[in-house]
Amino acid sequence: MTLVRYNPNRIMNDLSRDWDNVIDSFFQFPSIRSSNGWAFVPKVDIVEEKDYLQMIAEVPGMEKEDVKVQVENGVLTISGERKPVVERKEESNYVRCEISAGSFSRSFTLPEHIDLEKITADYKNGLLTVMLPKTEKSKPKEIKVAVK
Repeated sequence: MTLVRYNPNRIMNDLSRDWDNVIDSFFQFPSIRSSNGWAFVPKVDIVEEKDYLQMIAEVPGMEKEDVKVQVENGVLTISGERKPVVERKEESNYVRCEISAGSFSRSFTLPEHIDLEKITADYKNGLLTVMLPKTEKSKPKEIKVAVK
């Protein structure tokens, strides 16, 4: 009889991976796994205000020159490349390696009421903020009602 050491982390990792595969296949999300684990995909928050949409993307550890924002045919694309923090060498003995690096690209279809000519982007402290102003005709208008 062979003695096998119980490893709860392995079971949880397998469960997590299997659950991710179920969700990805159900919603048909693109895979974000690379051959050595998770690929870098920036997380994004989108907030709608009266006059604009604001998109905030997490791109830590990058310089503004490494991030590209492009609008074409009503699609906003954020792309770039995150360089490795430490150059990995064959002879290095990593105990743990979780910081992902590599190229990324995320695309978002913009609503028709966005003024494409006035889109601006700003990068500060690892956050990319893209301001998407609404066109004048799409902004809510208030109509005063006279009481007689």
